[in-house]
Amino acid sequence: MKYLICFFCLLAWLPFIQAQDIKSCTATLKNDTLYISNNLISRTYLWNQGNLISRALSDKANRKTWLMSSNKPDLIFPGQGEKVENARFEAKLVPKTSVTPEYLSAEVTYFLDKLEVKRVFRIYPDCPAIACDLYFRGSSNAVWLQPGTNLADMVNLEKLSASTAGSNTPVIEKVELPGRHWRLDAVEFYDITDRFNNLVNTVRAISYRPNLYRGNLLFAHDNTSNYGVFLLKEAPTSNVQLAYPGGDFLTEFGTLRVIGAGLNPADLHPLEWRRGYGFVTGVYAGDPNNRYKALRTYQRKLRIHVPGRDEMVLMNTWGDRGQDTRVSEKFALLELEAGAKLGITHFQLDDGWQLGRSSNSAFKGGSLEKIWDNPKYWEPHPEKFPNGLAPVVKKGKELGIEVCLWFNPSRDNSNEYWEKDADVLIGIYQKYGIRTFKIDGVALPDKLAEVNFRKFLDKVSQATDHQVVFNLDVTANRRGGYHYLNEYGNIFLENRYTDWTNYYPYTTLRNLWMLSKYVPAQNFQIEFLNKWRNLDKYPANDPFAPNNYSFDYLFAIAMFAQPLAWFEATGLPPEASSTSKLIKTYLQHNTKIHAGQIFPIGNEPDGLQWTGFQSIGNAQSGYLLVFREATTEARKAVKTWLPTGKKVKCTLIAGAGKSFEALVQAEGSVTFELSSKNSFALYQYSITEK
Repeated sequence: MKYLICFFCLLAWLPFIQAQDIKSCTATLKNDTLYISNNLISRTYLWNQGNLISRALSDKANRKTWLMSSNKPDLIFPGQGEKVENARFEAKLVPKTSVTPEYLSAEVTYFLDKLEVKRVFRIYPDCPAIACDLYFRGSSNAVWLQPGTNLADMVNLEKLSASTAGSNTPVIEKVELPGRHWRLDAVEFYDITDRFNNLVNTVRAISYRPNLYRGNLLFAHDNTSNYGVFLLKEAPTSNVQLAYPGGDFLTEFGTLRVIGAGLNPADLHPLEWRRGYGFVTGVYAGDPNNRYKALRTYQRKLRIHVPGRDEMVLMNTWGDRGQDTRVSEKFALLELEAGAKLGITHFQLDDGWQLGRSSNSAFKGGSLEKIWDNPKYWEPHPEKFPNGLAPVVKKGKELGIEVCLWFNPSRDNSNEYWEKDADVLIGIYQKYGIRTFKIDGVALPDKLAEVNFRKFLDKVSQATDHQVVFNLDVTANRRGGYHYLNEYGNIFLENRYTDWTNYYPYTTLRNLWMLSKYVPAQNFQIEFLNKWRNLDKYPANDPFAPNNYSFDYLFAIAMFAQPLAWFEATGLPPEASSTSKLIKTYLQHNTKIHAGQIFPIGNEPDGLQWTGFQSIGNAQSGYLLVFREATTEARKAVKTWLPTGKKVKCTLIAGAGKSFEALVQAEGSVTFELSSKNSFALYQYSITEK
């Protein structure tokens, strides 16, 4: 069988990777073995003419190696065949940009008949995980996604072997780990937050014969050795994925497969690479919490957070439901003045700044279809902004506030006009310097729409030297979710309104708390509202109505994320101004808080718990944010991520607590005291010996 191997020897690019932060990353092909490694993890593959077969996975930090003996490729497409031709390999250093760190790329490309496959491994230094992006082009006559077989119909289930499991769907990753005592945690996520308010669901199981699990994350822990691996499927949430096979992980004892490529043969292009769903394989050992730290280490490699650009207390007035009836130059200037007194750093004009009228307009006749029938759709509204956006931007600069905009890409024909959409934002950036855009109304019902949407994001990013930040809305439709398109900015998590009484502070806290174990909290915009609006719409005896909490408390919920002031500042009562002190204090610490690994502590919020977050800055210091909800307990031992047996000094930064020192008890427990219900305390902590 004919194939061509383009092998860039390590010596060819060694002079370019001598920097301390990249020198451990290697990708070498020798004889029939591909070896990919950094200082914490390595993978060994049988080259198999490019159609790789896993041979070993190593946790280098903990000196653990799993050997594998499969004779089947890791990547399988039903009916595609296994004849491989024209295999190529290339390793190259991808330089650092303003949003991504440098990393080593190992690219494997080959043909399966008329289907060309490209696997691009990303290897980061000091990261216990290796990622792989998958691309496809050409054509295929195979049927990749075939009807599954119900396990109840398999009367001879004992004959179902590892070689036949998963034959009904594309398999994009496979690791065959020895042992039969693997404890599994499959984590499924939900966006479409206009409808869902329970955003995380975990299924715990012991791996047995072939079983199917849904989710973007699978943790597998060996009960006999205390070592583990995780698999992250870089894709939208399970309930909105394309070409979905009914699950994401197929497991059989220690054999773990990631299934579903995110496209079908009909989605292929003869010349253009089409990106499918990718995966990340990581390792950890010891304390089960180490799995989350390992995952977080990888996630923080996807985008560099820069103060000023990525850190924000952003005010968007849409939360007061004025919609586009109030948006104007005069309104914006007044909001900037009021917002400056409160302490916001960014002000965003939502829908209504533009000439075109959207379907979200309070006025009749709006639509999100055929936007480009009106070539002036995205020009500033001449009556609302007779001087363009310049006076608003100028006023913002005088007050130290960045002006931001809302934008809705055109949906027509699978985002056919993505390039025109991109040119609008590039033009706005070049003319006004506006670099933060809320991207709303996105619909990705098919692969072409997704491809074009990514092209839109990429063009804007590249044309602005990656200075643009996208607030990617996940409130409706098929969108990127929490593990896809993460390199472009942050996530606008949810719309909540007092007008419809669906804003309850504890549920906002709960959503962030639950997500923060699996997704960096600093990636989310989290709302706090004007609690004085619509008091009459909440039942008088509702203990969790917003008015039962201080405005400081509402802001504090969002402090470990990116706070979203979801209201009109000019509509706040005078007493709200006192929160400016807290915001000012927060802005002295937010960059350090967000530089750490943020995880939930305490109990799951339900309005009656002790709960909160911890930002782990390093082994010796970080931040703790503790909430006492409406519980009668004034003192509580709260489980944290602090090391048992160490002495911790907690210095009060803001809130109702007091500075103290304590000995960390079993499971990281530290006792906190807050005298009032619905109160909080922000501490900076340092760890010392006993």
